[in-house]
Amino acid sequence: MFSVLRNATYRRLFAAQIVALIGTGLLTVALGLLAYDLAGGNAGAVLGTALTIKMLAYVGLAPVINALLARWPKKPVLVGADLVRAAMALSLPFITEAWQIYVVIFLLQSASATFTPAFQSLIPTVLPDERDYTRALSLSRLAYDMEALASPALAALLLNIVSYNNLFLGTVAGFLFSAAMVAMSVLPRVPAAEAPQATLWHRTTLGARIFWRNRRLRSLLALNLVVASPTALVLVNTVVYVRDVLRGPDTDLALALACFGVGSMAIALSAPLLLERLGDRTVMLTGAAVVPLVLAGAVAISWTAPRSGWWLLLTLWFLLGAANSTILTPSSRLLREASTEDTRAYVFTAQFSLSHACYILAYPLAGWVGAVAGLGWAAAGLTIVAMIGSAGAFLSWPRHDAAGTGDRAGEEQDSGQPAPQRNRARR
Repeated sequence: MFSVLRNATYRRLFAAQIVALIGTGLLTVALGLLAYDLAGGNAGAVLGTALTIKMLAYVGLAPVINALLARWPKKPVLVGADLVRAAMALSLPFITEAWQIYVVIFLLQSASATFTPAFQSLIPTVLPDERDYTRALSLSRLAYDMEALASPALAALLLNIVSYNNLFLGTVAGFLFSAAMVAMSVLPRVPAAEAPQATLWHRTTLGARIFWRNRRLRSLLALNLVVASPTALVLVNTVVYVRDVLRGPDTDLALALACFGVGSMAIALSAPLLLERLGDRTVMLTGAAVVPLVLAGAVAISWTAPRSGWWLLLTLWFLLGAANSTILTPSSRLLREASTEDTRAYVFTAQFSLSHACYILAYPLAGWVGAVAGLGWAAAGLTIVAMIGSAGAFLSWPRHDAAGTGDRAGEEQDSGQPAPQRNRARR
């Protein structure tokens, strides 16, 4: 897995990703505590609103920004986005009203909507070999999992000696380091994605149209809904579970979030072997079947608050992290196979936008329903959403594609790309 780090460009980009993610993890913990200070028991509603605004920025702006910047060199786009994110994070310690959180989060996440798809679509060009790319996906998932483990642990340590407002400075440092690593990298030249005469609307919707014509990508749309449900419950309501239901201290919030990351890490480490033996379909649909079952356990904690609730919460969060990772780790393999070099940025941007559109449903359900009707009803609603997504994924992904190969001729027809172009892209 770690052999891909011999590539100097990827090594720098991976280092940028790790440090920026740690900074983002500190932001998650600090933002939850800031929301609790401003709104008390309604912290879930504040976080739900803030995260919904984040998703609106992702869904509404990512395709347009990608279409506008498609012909720009990647390096200034990535560095500029990192600098904007650092500036927004620097303003968070000075917030005194909930509405100010919403403004800053919108601006910060608009910059992330620029950075993340451009970064993700660059990696297949840096690592054109399929096995290297699969290893890179596992490392990327591992980086997210390490963030979910290391950032809360670091936050728990820092909260013993400083106030949570100082955690935002770690976020600033992470984004600045990311900008420096990208600036030092020699990035490959990515071909222009569309002919100059293509309209802005055509470029903005190209990725979504490729998605809709490809069977496995249609299944990925349903899987995005499955992933959004537990993620929303964990990010929005963990602070309420810990502080209100289980009456735990601030440090328990960090530990619960870390447990979610450990579960995801366990799958990420074994992903290359699992994918080689079982294929994308089996691995991803297994996660889709597990998520609703585990969410049902979260419903039970919400309504009964058993004496062993703390350990049960950690177990459920571990399982949710593991199930999510079985879906998220291989997803970029589907995007790579469904795109060519000149459409890759659009397909990755479409996945970024469409996957986050699912959170526009999940975050308000987790936050607003949790605040008005209680955590039990919020968890129950998210369980139903995950069940719908799981059923859609099973129905959309054809059984003959169980080994991850599928009907290549049909796939080429679905994606709208001629076979010679797709073969060149795979090579």
